[in-house]
Amino acid sequence: MTPKVALVMGSYSDFPKMEKTLAIFKEFDISCEVRILSAHRTPRETAEFAEKAHERGVQVIIAAAGGAAHLPGVIAASTVLPVIGVPIPLQTMNGLDSLLSIAQMPAGIPVCTMSAGGGGPENAALAAISILALGDPTLTEMLVTYRKRLAAKVLERDSALQWKITATEVIEREK
Repeated sequence: MTPKVALVMGSYSDFPKMEKTLAIFKEFDISCEVRILSAHRTPRETAEFAEKAHERGVQVIIAAAGGAAHLPGVIAASTVLPVIGVPIPLQTMNGLDSLLSIAQMPAGIPVCTMSAGGGGPENAALAAISILALGDPTLTEMLVTYRKRLAAKVLERDSALQWKITATEVIEREK
């Protein structure tokens, strides 16, 4: 199956943080090419990867990096495909350095930037799927269903909380 999305990480240690991204692609049955490339240690290979991504059928690239986090920008400079950057939090600065490195792209070389940590990896997958869904009504419907499930989960938790609060009030009154 031709990969529609490429997930590129600057280091093997980024993989555990990006596994949610792959899980969402699996849920949506989207093929994904996964690579480790470095903007600093393998600059030629990184540029070549980005330049030829469209030839492999890739339509969106997600690039995750920590620290100086130049990987998304280097990839974006080498392709016209949409690039989504995911800042990987490191021990210092809790990902703020990565976030600012990715978000501060010069005019003309856009990188869509997700949050550092938290929902960043998951939202990167969903953003990529939203881009792919522009030309795929089935993916659009799957996204609608996904969002409905999220809403249902929130309402279930609200209902459970309301029940707990009511039960607690009853117990307090009986004391």
